[in-house]
Amino acid sequence: MHNIRIKYFMFLLKRIGMKVKVVNKSGNKLPEYSTPRSAGMDLRAMLDNNITLRPLERAVVPTGLYIELPKGYEAQIRPRSGLAAEKGITVLNSPGTIDCDYRGEIKVILINLSNEEFILKKGERIAQIIIAKYKKIKWVESEYISTTKRGNGGFGHTGKE
Repeated sequence: MHNIRIKYFMFLLKRIGMKVKVVNKSGNKLPEYSTPRSAGMDLRAMLDNNITLRPLERAVVPTGLYIELPKGYEAQIRPRSGLAAEKGITVLNSPGTIDCDYRGEIKVILINLSNEEFILKKGERIAQIIIAKYKKIKWVESEYISTTKRGNGGFGHTGKE
């Protein structure tokens, strides 16, 4: 009977999802999943005035969000595919990592890779945030590592013609 209760509790926990504390000073709604199977949630710009990004210009854009992640989790900041494909706007340090002990404001480094100016407006969706579990490792120094069929074949070596 005890095992059944534990399994049911784990089932409920998976369905409800992990709870993360957030302070929202942006005036925008909280990030949310667009579809039931979305991995990321859109972050919005917290701006008093529009920002014009000229070609190859970058800006650190505030979101007004502060989060408290549980130990063993990180937040990854990634580009929005539509913004990148349609406007050439992407996240410069993609994916950006927010560590679980960081308590400052989430900011996004955007860059304009297009040939045209881009006007960033208040509340505009600028990036995605994804919460991911990670594991810590310990390095083990060695004189060698095992061999594989791929070996030291780098970029493009796993593709097939």
